[in-house]
Amino acid sequence: MPDAIQNRLAAIRKSRGVGAAELARGVGVSRQTIYAIEAGSYVPNTEIALRLARELEVPVEEMFALPEEPRASGAALATRVLSQRPPCKGQPARLCRVEERWVSVPASAVPYYLPDADGLFSRLARTGGHADVVPFSGGSAGRKRLVLAGCDPATSLLAGIVERAAGIEIVPAGASSRLALAWLKEGLVHIAGSHLEDPQSGEFNLPYLKRHFPDEDLAVVTFARWEEGLVTAPGNPKGIRTIEQLARRGVRFINREAGSGSRALVDRLLQAAGLPGGRVRGYEVEACGHLEAGRAVSAGEADCCVATRPAARTFGLDFIPLKSERYDLVMRRQTLELPAVRQFLDVLQQAGLRRKLEALAGYDMRDTGSVLA
Repeated sequence: MPDAIQNRLAAIRKSRGVGAAELARGVGVSRQTIYAIEAGSYVPNTEIALRLARELEVPVEEMFALPEEPRASGAALATRVLSQRPPCKGQPARLCRVEERWVSVPASAVPYYLPDADGLFSRLARTGGHADVVPFSGGSAGRKRLVLAGCDPATSLLAGIVERAAGIEIVPAGASSRLALAWLKEGLVHIAGSHLEDPQSGEFNLPYLKRHFPDEDLAVVTFARWEEGLVTAPGNPKGIRTIEQLARRGVRFINREAGSGSRALVDRLLQAAGLPGGRVRGYEVEACGHLEAGRAVSAGEADCCVATRPAARTFGLDFIPLKSERYDLVMRRQTLELPAVRQFLDVLQQAGLRRKLEALAGYDMRDTGSVLA
């Protein structure tokens, strides 16, 4: 078999406990043919490859695959950047292939930890969200990876569980619900997370998708229900317990970005209270994501934000519930056929994952994995 084709037939057959003669009978070839394929001296045609896949119950690409094309050292890779803020030259980047396009996600550091990355941003386009990334190697940056866009603060926890359970890497792309769905519409992400409530019906996500994706065949899978509320410093020193109290003198608020479910909730509650945003000090100051908003309160940059319970837990902050919301995972129907996506959804059904997210994030996982559309 040509060196350009990676061949895992022998390893898969043995892991299934299937003998060469037994496999040969099922496929309709000789035992010598099976040995020749495994040795790399015979390239199977399409029919034989499909028969092998059916007998061993694995996708063809798990048995035979083309390796990533090697790239010359220092050669840049043109990508579409998935970020709410433009990256900086030299900033680390994660890489993933979505269909035929390369996308990059800035890898942000957290206190005491440098981020893992696949390369560095080199040339940044002035408009359009495009950038060149110089990969560290031509390895497997796009393989067995899924780009999951959204604002769920537990995404990093979910990613670790999925990688340990199924060997699938989740590349989180932080985004508001509307931006995540816009990236999905452009074909830039595999999965978009959303918690957009329809004001008329009170239903989450489905009415928005019906309006903005009228001709798309989408699959919608529930991830979790969570509580969103007022997040304050420990002990709630300013005594903030209602949305109206954000307009009190001496209270500094930090808002979420436009297009986020949290921002929409704030605007609805302020409108119901008869308060214009201009009456709230800090209404125009935005944080991108629940954790960033919680960090600002923890650092004393604001007295209050609206975020999810796990964001408050992460920074040891007080939490006053305002609303229960459903966070769904949205993808194109054809994406469900990807082996990595099927494995990812299988992991969502595991009781261990649900218990961990219920304990650490405070999520209601009873409907996790339910297909809504």
